[in-house]
Amino acid sequence: MTATRMTETVGLPNARLGFRPLWRLPGVYSPQEDTLLLARSVQSDVTAGMDVLDIGTGSGALALCAALGGARVTAVDVSWRAALTARVNAARLRLPITVRLGTVPQAVRGRRFDLVISNPPYVPAPDAHLPRRGAARSWDGGRDGRTVVDEICAAAPALLKPQGILLLVHSALAGTDATLARLAEAGLSGEIVAHAHIPFGPVLRSRRPWLVEQGLVERGQLTEELVVIRAAQQHRAAEDRPAHTSREAR
Repeated sequence: MTATRMTETVGLPNARLGFRPLWRLPGVYSPQEDTLLLARSVQSDVTAGMDVLDIGTGSGALALCAALGGARVTAVDVSWRAALTARVNAARLRLPITVRLGTVPQAVRGRRFDLVISNPPYVPAPDAHLPRRGAARSWDGGRDGRTVVDEICAAAPALLKPQGILLLVHSALAGTDATLARLAEAGLSGEIVAHAHIPFGPVLRSRRPWLVEQGLVERGQLTEELVVIRAAQQHRAAEDRPAHTSREAR
């Protein structure tokens, strides 16, 4: 089986160490703008000794960012290729990450975490059913892009310690307000802490006529907004937030 090495522009971002190139099996999601946007929030929130869960780890880039901050990291993915890729990257960088193959919460056996992070599949797709194999498994999120996002919102309270934090990135095409509402229904208070406007990639460009037909994008629209949402138990909403989590533009 042939593997590829990613370029430094999609490597592992770290304020102290710069970019670290990552190894990746074919079909495993290559870190892109959404990964890098979320990585900055992870680096702001992670502290040494934290228990961190990375849901849908892919190449392991976000898990590795948390581990570089001194956290104890568990990374989970439903793809064996992704799980193997994350294990290899952790070994290459000599970082003690536990990688599990499976779904959440089953793969973590009722454990709770200080920080839960995820870059889930969120791209709206004509097929309502999530793909069971292939690269599209890492980005297709059902007709409205929310299938996996909603699962994470519902599961988050049982995964977080009382003072725990959820960091989730997705495209505004999947519905930012819908995510905030889902989190509120689950007893979490969420807010946007980072965002970026980026050009459509190959997948969205190929689906633009369908997205226009569905009313998800306007005619002539060529960019999407990425958002990072930070959520915690609602009783923490009134507490002062650290300055590093204020809303910022990429």
